[in-house]
Amino acid sequence: MCWSAPLSVDVKDAPTVVAVDARVAPEACLSMAEVRHGVDALDRALVALLAERQRYMDAAARIKPDRSVVHDDARIEDVVRKVLAAAAPAGLSPAIAEPVWRTLIDRCIAHEFEAWDRTRG
Repeated sequence: MCWSAPLSVDVKDAPTVVAVDARVAPEACLSMAEVRHGVDALDRALVALLAERQRYMDAAARIKPDRSVVHDDARIEDVVRKVLAAAAPAGLSPAIAEPVWRTLIDRCIAHEFEAWDRTRG
């Protein structure tokens, strides 16, 4: 996998760029091996992006002054709206996007509660 910048807290000013391994475009795949290779490459990139998202949850836990503000229904709905708006032009089905993000948000909130408790509790 090729990274243009390390995914570490040591690189404060450099943007984090996640590259995806070379793969055959889905429309050009002729074998299940090519499909699986493409899916695996995307999964590795998604893991890196999700790890970065988790670090933002750690930052939120550090910044939020009170545990009661960790769960924010208005923010949840705002995130889902933004994801659905971005999903359509990207060709991502809302039937995939919405439940995936709602689960992601739920798990991120749980992580943020754990981080808040670990650092403040």
